[in-house]
Amino acid sequence: MTATERAEAGERGSIEASEVLDARLVPAAVCGWGATVVALVAGWQAGVGVAAGCAAAGAGVLALALRRARAGWVSAVAWVVLGALLIGVGFGVAGAWHAHRVQAHPLGAVRAGQRVVAVVEVGDDPKRVSAKSFGGPKVMVRAGLVEYRLGGRVVRSGGAVTVLAPAAGWRGLLPGQRVEFGARVTRPWRSDLTVAVLRADGAPVSASAPPWWQRAAGVVRSAFGSSAHRALSEDAAGLLPGLVIGDTSGLTEHVQENFRETDLAHLTAVSGANITILLGAVLVSMRALTVDPRIGAIAAGAALVMFVILARPSPSVLRAAVMGAIALLALCTGRRKQALPALCAAVIGLLAWSPGLAVDAGFALSVLATAGLIVIAPGWSEWLRAHGWWRIPADSFAVAAAAFVVTTPLVVALTGHLSLVAIVVNMLVEPVIAPITILGALGAMLAVVWWLPAAVVLHCTAPPLWWLLTVADRAAALGASVALPTGLRSGLVAAVVCALVIAGLRPRGRADPEGSGSG
Repeated sequence: MTATERAEAGERGSIEASEVLDARLVPAAVCGWGATVVALVAGWQAGVGVAAGCAAAGAGVLALALRRARAGWVSAVAWVVLGALLIGVGFGVAGAWHAHRVQAHPLGAVRAGQRVVAVVEVGDDPKRVSAKSFGGPKVMVRAGLVEYRLGGRVVRSGGAVTVLAPAAGWRGLLPGQRVEFGARVTRPWRSDLTVAVLRADGAPVSASAPPWWQRAAGVVRSAFGSSAHRALSEDAAGLLPGLVIGDTSGLTEHVQENFRETDLAHLTAVSGANITILLGAVLVSMRALTVDPRIGAIAAGAALVMFVILARPSPSVLRAAVMGAIALLALCTGRRKQALPALCAAVIGLLAWSPGLAVDAGFALSVLATAGLIVIAPGWSEWLRAHGWWRIPADSFAVAAAAFVVTTPLVVALTGHLSLVAIVVNMLVEPVIAPITILGALGAMLAVVWWLPAAVVLHCTAPPLWWLLTVADRAAALGASVALPTGLRSGLVAAVVCALVIAGLRPRGRADPEGSGSG
């Protein structure tokens, strides 16, 4: 072998080594997540049992690592497994503690259907719920319990509650407001650290003023919605705030149904994609202005904070902020090796901050979709390009397909819905999401100053919004979806099928465009 051939072989080896994913934090994220789920769903006793089991297994792994210290690869694997088990111990204990606090909460001892007077702090915007399911227009509000009164006794206990209330008097509340109201106590719907569901009798008796930053965010959201209705049709004006800041209060029923039918509903929830697009636009603008990269990073961080406040700093928005930053890291650096451990670290940190995310479907879908973007999509895109696809359609199809495959088992288990056109539909609308998001964010800022320039900017979103609405409407009219049984069994079957698809489409190796003959 000549020196040139050796150099080329070494370069190929270094490139392939750089593309090997660093998966050392994956076991830790899985153990922490699993231990938290067990503690929240099965009870604090199960959480303690998981922690004890992880501790016992960790002791065995530690003994093996010390005994096989001379075998480098055995020792390395053992230390990774030991770290994951220690994470499992910590999260099992923490989950058990949180679950015990919910189980021992004094509101849990109140008889179901009994009336209390509660004071809560609103944690998110009131969300509309189906009028058919709850007997009239209702909203659902996530809140933190401050105190409640029962029979002349005042109990200050804290805890997370869900408020189901009439739309009148509740729809305009802002996060951070404290409200007092009469309600009937019912048991929690899910094992997500909610201590009770409070069914409000009517409008709040009193409400405090929200913090100044929430008032400012409320002004921006209101001005944004008004300017959108001045510039766009009813469907487009209701959809735009949902695409930009996750505000679905103006979304029309048939648009919502079309998006649900075609698996486009994720576009109207704050996701990592929103934040990736906005931060990317800020960084590109700073680079075009030849601004120092450190100042550009500060500007991007400030934009991220402002977006979180505007979209409401709920757990789902903060989760999306972290996931968006990670996706941006992957796209900007082009190094998946760094992105995967960052994703795992984000999962561990977010679950430590808010254990209830462990059983949140949005959190799971976001993590799975991000993992698909990092792990699967690049290989599929490369394979498509090797078989004649252009780069942009190859990347678009690979991202849509990877996100669909990795999230399908959970979607089937929860909803029993499987769209047969989801990949194509997401691929068709993907090119218009970035311009809609950027122009919408610019219009939202201008709307606070004067509605006229805001309306001009928002009018530019009419063509891409028309395309998005048309694709969703035509695809929904096809009726190309399958209704499947919900539940764990269906999810497991779908997971096996998707795993086989991923294994079958895994690239077997790199094609050699120059041929492989030895001369």
